[in-house]
Amino acid sequence: MFEATCHCGAVRMKIAAQPPWLTLCNCSLCRRLGALWLHCHPAEVEFTAGADATKAYLQGDRTLEMHHCTTCGCTTHWSPVGNGDRMAVNARLIDPEAIAGLRVRHLDGAETFAYLD
Repeated sequence: MFEATCHCGAVRMKIAAQPPWLTLCNCSLCRRLGALWLHCHPAEVEFTAGADATKAYLQGDRTLEMHHCTTCGCTTHWSPVGNGDRMAVNARLIDPEAIAGLRVRHLDGAETFAYLD
């Protein structure tokens, strides 16, 4: 289980997923955010605080909402528009020691949507 928190602590999550890797995406938004994504199923994420303390940005193709804390501005997660079976939590909000052993894969979200490794 991973625990994630924004800088001010208003948004807190517990993530039950055990992903085989984290994803570093080079799309126009992710590279600007500097996010490192832990992909999971929405049922694997429990908001222990601040589920209503984020604001969503509906990006480009209008399929994902990027959420950030309304107090400190940290990007916390993305979720699908409508019902979906995937989401991602910004792993930069997790203690670095907790994710140190996970592989980081590079996703070409700017062009091919293929992993580059």
